Amino acid sequence: MRQAPTLMVQGTTSDAGKSTLVAGLARLLARRGVRVAPFKPQNMALNSAVTVDGGEIGRAQALQAIAAGLAPHTDMNPVLLKPSTDIGAQVIIHGRPVANLSARDYHDYKPRAMAAVLESYGRLAAAYSTVLVEGAGSPAEINLRDRDIANMGFAETVDCPVILVADIDRGGVFAHLVGTLELLSPTEQARVKGFVINRFRGDIGLLQSGLDWLEARTGRPVLGVLPYLHGLFLDAEDALGEATVAKPLRDGEARLRVVAPVYPRISNHTDLDALRLHPQVDFSWVGPGQAIPPADLIVLPGSKAVQADLAWLRAQGWDSAIRRHLRYGGKLIGICGGYQMLGRRLHDPLGLEGVAGSVDGLGLLDAETTLEAEKQLVNVHGTLALPGNAAVAGYEIHMGVTHGPALARPVAHLADGRPDGALSADGQILGSYLHGLFDQPEALAALLAWAGLHDAATVDLTARREADLNRLADSLEAHLDLARLAACFGPGAAFDALTTAAGLLDRSPAPL
Repeated sequence: MRQAPTLMVQGTTSDAGKSTLVAGLARLLARRGVRVAPFKPQNMALNSAVTVDGGEIGRAQALQAIAAGLAPHTDMNPVLLKPSTDIGAQVIIHGRPVANLSARDYHDYKPRAMAAVLESYGRLAAAYSTVLVEGAGSPAEINLRDRDIANMGFAETVDCPVILVADIDRGGVFAHLVGTLELLSPTEQARVKGFVINRFRGDIGLLQSGLDWLEARTGRPVLGVLPYLHGLFLDAEDALGEATVAKPLRDGEARLRVVAPVYPRISNHTDLDALRLHPQVDFSWVGPGQAIPPADLIVLPGSKAVQADLAWLRAQGWDSAIRRHLRYGGKLIGICGGYQMLGRRLHDPLGLEGVAGSVDGLGLLDAETTLEAEKQLVNVHGTLALPGNAAVAGYEIHMGVTHGPALARPVAHLADGRPDGALSADGQILGSYLHGLFDQPEALAALLAWAGLHDAATVDLTARREADLNRLADSLEAHLDLARLAACFGPGAAFDALTTAAGLLDRSPAPL
């Protein structure tokens, strides 16, 4: 099947650095003129993005596409699982939802999912000169080996080499690498061409004896030890992770206090990255059991299970905290599922998110939402209906249709002629379906002014993302053994580009 040189990055654990390594390699190769495509056979994530062909893929693969200089496409992540409960998920194939399945039922569905995976991989391998594949979790999950489509099951089917990445910052890196290798079958072990150690901080000289032992013990090279890149901003694949870490603030710098709940099925929390990174915003995620601090602005983010997460909010006391916040003049924003929660009623007649029926919303906007079988997936742009009419751009991913008198005061006017969202008559509450509401610098400034910060500094997420992708690629170029990495790919454009970068070929690099 394989037409383009393909390399698969697998990890010893979740969050070992697979997504980051693929993004960095994609940018490194693209800067040197290689037509490289990212690919993840199966992803389980609640952070997603809308593609150029009108589908939905994991946010990490959209980032990797940007790193490669490409528009995100559904072929880059043909199977996306969006958990709705602890044992069930919405199954998305080629960008479109096809079923809601339990974990056991999905296991039976995997052969059909594998057919979609191979179809997408075949198109990418025919269209691009190199394919970078990201695994999922760990390949050493013994209970998931049967019918595996995410790790070695895919690698064996398409006959591609694999490199293993492990996170030294969490400890046990040698046990992770050796243990993972030992748990693979002989043919799978033969696919592993080398190791990458991620997030190292300290004296590399003190690590050298361990690296020598690892190479002698396994017979495989350490392709590189990557340093811990402090402050690196890349769109999170799913879990909040480092997004929960507070940024350092100088005394008197923070001018606006913003809080947001971390509900069990929070989705697209990356919508709030611009707030989290803003130098004048003191941003806090509030998890279960934590006190809800005073704030100038509360943001209710998206949700994959709106009724269940609304019940969680009530159980945590957010409903009364929000009403108290509004009585004292605070502002409130709901995005997508958070917007739906603001209305009077939520209707799920088809049982798409659980038991069919209706529940009361927070009753803060005169609107109701009904879940429908057809999911809305569209990239949009327009202008905010706030002073200045700032440009806004984002994407819609929702199965709910919202209607009611509150929509007569929209938040934005979209270029396709539709209004979006609702703004309360007293100007305190704003609801919108737009993921990426804060991403454009002009829109961010307008929304912060609405919330009370009238001289906000400019934060440009696109520029920051580009700078950090290049910073990541620079780090890989400096700390990976490019000649050994090129050998993993074998002959082809990636081999030539990497050996040129390593000084082994006399060819000039091409710009991105």
